[in-house]
Amino acid sequence: MKRPYRSAVREEGARRTRRAIVAAAASLFTERGYGGASLADVAAAAGVSRPTVTATFGSKPALLREVLDQALAGDDEPVPVADRPWFRPVWQAQTHADLLTAYAHVCTLIGARASLLFEVVRRAADGNAEVAELWERTRRNRRAGATMVVDQLQRLPPSPEWLGHEAAVDALWIFNDPSHYDALVTQCGWKESDFTRWLALRMQDALLRG
Repeated sequence: MKRPYRSAVREEGARRTRRAIVAAAASLFTERGYGGASLADVAAAAGVSRPTVTATFGSKPALLREVLDQALAGDDEPVPVADRPWFRPVWQAQTHADLLTAYAHVCTLIGARASLLFEVVRRAADGNAEVAELWERTRRNRRAGATMVVDQLQRLPPSPEWLGHEAAVDALWIFNDPSHYDALVTQCGWKESDFTRWLALRMQDALLRG
């Protein structure tokens, strides 16, 4: 039985094309908004044809989803956020305060990469059902991330004193919103280090007692 022919050169070329399209789309979406950047605009900025963009991603909402996913992860490798090296300090923390500080660093990193794209998705969600689903997915994923961190908090001794698991998840879900980064760092000009410190303290105030 013949093996399917696979060319490493061809695969690498396709990956470079995908990366060029995603980079162009990310720039155009943040500069012009979702509605202000067509697939033809993205193709021109990426140096490819419009049919190539369509063949690669299928639709504009699918392209936006890929742009956001790569901004969250930092690259196009199929590795979950929780398994990324920059998330490791959350798992390695030995105290509740250190864990929340590590998570504040994660939120800062994600905010720096994705806060503007989060706003693009939020604004476009009202006019497109697929983008609306993407927006809801990002909200669910943020809550899943908050739940994961709260679960890890509960594994560390001593048992944290708080209002309860769900209340703790609610609070972290509020604080892990990239819009805080956009408001304080992008718009107000805070240093990232100051933002991270502020976020860590607010998380600790909300979740930990004593």
